[in-house]
Amino acid sequence: MPPSAPTPAAPAAGAPVSADRRRWAALAILLTASFMDLVDATIVNIALPSIRQDTGAGFGTLQWVTAGYALAFALGLITGGRLGDIHGRRKLFLLGMGGFTVASALCGLAADPAMLVAARVLQGAMASLMVPQVLAIIHVTFPAHERGKVFGMFGAVIGLGAVCGPLIGALLTQGDLFGLAWRPIFLINLPVGLAGIVLGRRFLTESRSDTALRLDLVGTALLTAGLLLVLYPLTHGREAGWPVWGFVAMAAGPPVLAGFVRYERFKARKDGSPLVELSLFRIRSFAAGVGVQLTFGVASGLFFLIWTLHMQLGLGWGPLHAGLTGLPFSLACSAAAGLSVQKLVPRFGRTVLQGGALVMLAGALLYLWQAGHYGTTLESWQMAPAMALMGAGMGLIVAPLTDAVLSEVPVRHSGSASGIFNTTGQMGMALGLALSSVAFFGAVDGPGGAGFVTATTHSLWWIAGGLLLVLVLLFRLPRRARAGSLPQGEAGAPAETAPEPAAADRPALVP
Repeated sequence: MPPSAPTPAAPAAGAPVSADRRRWAALAILLTASFMDLVDATIVNIALPSIRQDTGAGFGTLQWVTAGYALAFALGLITGGRLGDIHGRRKLFLLGMGGFTVASALCGLAADPAMLVAARVLQGAMASLMVPQVLAIIHVTFPAHERGKVFGMFGAVIGLGAVCGPLIGALLTQGDLFGLAWRPIFLINLPVGLAGIVLGRRFLTESRSDTALRLDLVGTALLTAGLLLVLYPLTHGREAGWPVWGFVAMAAGPPVLAGFVRYERFKARKDGSPLVELSLFRIRSFAAGVGVQLTFGVASGLFFLIWTLHMQLGLGWGPLHAGLTGLPFSLACSAAAGLSVQKLVPRFGRTVLQGGALVMLAGALLYLWQAGHYGTTLESWQMAPAMALMGAGMGLIVAPLTDAVLSEVPVRHSGSASGIFNTTGQMGMALGLALSSVAFFGAVDGPGGAGFVTATTHSLWWIAGGLLLVLVLLFRLPRRARAGSLPQGEAGAPAETAPEPAAADRPALVP
């Protein structure tokens, strides 16, 4: 019947209202899931000393509490996104949220350190099913003219998660609710997750891609094996006395990763659906950007771990004291991120990112000097300038980095490139957490707080070196990102033809 016919007029008028109400309810669910994941990624570090005291976990185990989550999340991001494209994004989102909730319960009820590590790995794997669906569902739920507002809200949630994660962790840990010590940092996910599942079943609409690529299970297995051969000995080698098997495993890791590269080339020729699109690395800016993301991830992962341990084990501060000390970092990071994208990058381009690396490097060097000069008498107010510098520098880098790196990537490969880029950042964080075995725990010089202060200054030299490498790699990025991140010759493409954002998209590095 023609749309002007009088009979269906009343129902038609009411339909958009209902649809509008449903999609904004769906957005609230998606943003809550993102907030839960972001907070969970930052909430654990503040509770590590409490976990160590309560369970007797060794430092190697504490590393895996954080690194296990990061590694499982990174390895599952691209596969999780493709599973959503194939089997339905709503279905995978609900499955991931359900699994994340169950894993959170297992973390909170863990009877020993080994169970906690296993539950954290499961939690990361479930997050890799849940998180990739968020931006994909937003893309198919909201029309193009509303996405700017929606992604602005998404960015606000990222900033809120960065600020709230350490504080929530500190309050729950120091509050010792019901005598549960650190366990509420995981158990708090249960009511949120259950509500998300119930509401998600009602308000989320199913969607899938008609042209989804096939899963590359062999590639995933090779990449996982290669990374574990390197990361496991790095994490456990020091506590085990650096046995021969650790060096053999680390030596075997690069050949396995080389085999992964060869298989990906074969897979690309065979059916065009490799886990990693290797042809993208022929683009200089993308290859350099992945290097920036990896190196920045290593430096960030190492920093967030040693910073927490320095405050609590080195300076003897409680979780709440440590969490409040992190406020200058989080607030400066959020403010600088918004300023860089809206005001600075459009005017100064790549220079903003380079300035961010210099500011963050200055903050790391100031923190290094303060830790060495004041020792165990360092106060929060003295640390604040260094934290503000590091937070501001990080905000200037992470917010505009994705657009700068993807600016020369062809449109047809933008989804794959985004997935690789964000996965690389998570892998870098896992590697940084593993390297803490050498950079931090291996440098603890004597008992008491002074030994941890020495380890902190040693680690900060590693972090400063990583930031210097980031600065060098940033010179390989284009001076200015092209409008809409489109390659030349495609800049005039209409917005309606732009590709769907990568299912694996996620804020790569959050404090």
